[in-house]
Amino acid sequence: MVNGTAALHISLILAGVKKDNEVLVPSLTFAATANAVCYAGAIPHFLDSEEETFGICPTQLDNYLSDTCDIQNEVCINKKTGRQITAIIPVHIFGHPCKIEEILEVAKKYKLEVVEDAAESLGSFYKGKHTGTFGKLGTISFNGNKIITTGGGGMIITDDEELAQQAKHLTTTAKVPHKWEYVHDQVGYNYRMPNLNAAFGCAQLKQLPKFLQSKRDLYERYSEQLSGLNGIRLLKEPAECSSNYWLQTIVLDEPDEELRNIILTALNESGLMSRPAWTGLHKLEHFKECPKMDIKVVNSLGKRIINIPSSSFLCE
Repeated sequence: MVNGTAALHISLILAGVKKDNEVLVPSLTFAATANAVCYAGAIPHFLDSEEETFGICPTQLDNYLSDTCDIQNEVCINKKTGRQITAIIPVHIFGHPCKIEEILEVAKKYKLEVVEDAAESLGSFYKGKHTGTFGKLGTISFNGNKIITTGGGGMIITDDEELAQQAKHLTTTAKVPHKWEYVHDQVGYNYRMPNLNAAFGCAQLKQLPKFLQSKRDLYERYSEQLSGLNGIRLLKEPAECSSNYWLQTIVLDEPDEELRNIILTALNESGLMSRPAWTGLHKLEHFKECPKMDIKVVNSLGKRIINIPSSSFLCE
């Protein structure tokens, strides 16, 4: 695919998301996750995160859907809006696996399709299984800032051969194969990855084990150097998981936006490029009217997260 956002867009279509459906999306994620929902003509429905993984909390999700939804004729209906909730997009934030197995159980209970956003988690495993391979479809990004890059690019993952063929068809302008005729049987998309980018990606894949080890070594270096500081913690991979440590992350113990900004200013003025987490998507002007749960944790994390230099070359 040309990028991870296009991969998400097509995956949502293949998962059965229709115009004016709702799709459950964490508020703590890059804007592309919710943008892809809009491309499919659907409406993002924002969820809070949990402290441990920064991903969707399955217990909180179950409780929220129990209060918010009815199952009518095997379809999940939002009691407040009357719209169908068709799918959920779990995101593995900063490369750390979320509690995907438990999220799958809740999704099954409420008749939701699961499309995994594993854009940041190439090389990450949950209980020995690679992220992006749990849901109906999964997506990965090969953008310039990811673990490996094709300059720009992405991927759809599925173990359903029919869905894979549909994905190839839709992303190749839905052209019906023929020696000379140009016939298209539906609205299609020109989302194919160019061959030059794909060749670059194949070469990068050979380097993936090296990059992953370098990221882990960098985490260990940071952990050693920051261990004596009070009031912060370094985000660690969840239990029973192996993270790619895409972004190294300091978390303040308490929400303090002023202190966070003082640290960010000091780091950047010293030439150490650092940044906060993304603004919670529920706060963005164009998403303010979208349905959402009570988003306490994301609001707190926004005042506490600092992503520090994370390049796989830093340990050298």
